[in-house]
Amino acid sequence: MQRTRRDAVDGLLPDERAKLILDRLRAHGRVLAAELALEFNTSEHTVRRHLRDLADAGHCKRVYGGALLTSPAAQAGSTRMRQAADRKARLAVAAVSIVRPRQIILLDAGSTNVAIAAALPDNADLTVVTNSPDACSRLLDRPGFEVILIGGRMSPRGAGSLGSTALLQVQQIRADICFLGACAIDPAEGVAAFEAEEAELKRAMVKSSGQIAIAMTSEKLMTAAPFFVVAASGVEHLIVEADVPAQRLGEFKKICSNVIVAQGLTPVAPGARS
Repeated sequence: MQRTRRDAVDGLLPDERAKLILDRLRAHGRVLAAELALEFNTSEHTVRRHLRDLADAGHCKRVYGGALLTSPAAQAGSTRMRQAADRKARLAVAAVSIVRPRQIILLDAGSTNVAIAAALPDNADLTVVTNSPDACSRLLDRPGFEVILIGGRMSPRGAGSLGSTALLQVQQIRADICFLGACAIDPAEGVAAFEAEEAELKRAMVKSSGQIAIAMTSEKLMTAAPFFVVAASGVEHLIVEADVPAQRLGEFKKICSNVIVAQGLTPVAPGARS
């Protein structure tokens, strides 16, 4: 007799069921306990136990009704600077399209934001305030920029300054637009960071800026990190890659004012270094 799909699901061992849940998380970014319980013909209690174990192993963050995949952005900043450079350059060129002359730009730390600094055109007539030494170095010897570096204790993970000194300086800024470094974003759970102190500084950047923009690689969409920064509805401009699935893109378009899809080949940015 041919074995049905329901027979296969009913016969799953706990480890097999947990692996399927993790595969689903990696494919979709989020799962709902009720839906998984129905699909696997088991109780929500059993599914929640699997989600708790996956969360304890660092694979996901439990949220009301289910779980979100943990963002891959927990790596050290030096590591992330070497990853996906071409993809981040495409995002950066799309991101600078929203910048206008004579603006004050608050540029948060992060490898994609460093690419944004490199992509800003010469003679842009901009004031760029940043807590990223790497972003600062992309702008210092180029015409058309006044660059202000925010001081403080350096975060190896974030590759930017943190702490009370940085927080005080950010609170005194009134920026036109902030390119916020985001570890994770989800339409329901918002933007999040991996460190409490980092999240606090990012929240101050949000308060100090007229508009918020985030340029983000695809693997960080629909993911979670421990510390909340801002609701997804508080992001005016979200710049994403062209490979984002239509359904996922549609969820963000319902919430963010302007979703920009980066297209085309990687250009040679004005601030690029050989």
